[in-house]
Amino acid sequence: MRQRKLLKGLLLLVFMSWNTIGAKAMASKEQDSIARVLDQFHEAASEHDFSSYFGLMSSDAVFIGTDASERWDLAAFRAYVKPHFDQGRGWTYKAKERHITLAKGGSFAWFDEILENAKYGTCRGTGVLVKSGKDWKISQYHLTIPVPNGLAETLVKLIKDQEKSPVKK
Repeated sequence: MRQRKLLKGLLLLVFMSWNTIGAKAMASKEQDSIARVLDQFHEAASEHDFSSYFGLMSSDAVFIGTDASERWDLAAFRAYVKPHFDQGRGWTYKAKERHITLAKGGSFAWFDEILENAKYGTCRGTGVLVKSGKDWKISQYHLTIPVPNGLAETLVKLIKDQEKSPVKK
């Protein structure tokens, strides 16, 4: 009887360990898939490949740009991007660092990444992806330019000054 209880306990421990290992392997596989989607997103933008770029986004996606006025739903973002890509102008951001967190249940994930861009230098991308069948789709992407703390006060003053008397674009 005691040996049976011991054996049951041991089997339960092995089963629980197996599940933990399996769950971690599954999360790692999903994180790799998400990383590939983000890399493809940046590559498509660099190659001004409109259909590939938007094929990686969910139908209810939102893109938030660096300017406070830049919050685009998918239709508005497509309208903004199309003339740029049609003229052969994309944008190149290379991921230097990335963190991906998979939600419990695995139906969505969030990320943050440090990016490099020739014009804007170090940037940050953050966002959310949703699982659509077997594929991951970008549901929200937010591009920012991180401000070093030592420059924040000066930059905030410049922004406030511009908001008082906007410069025409």
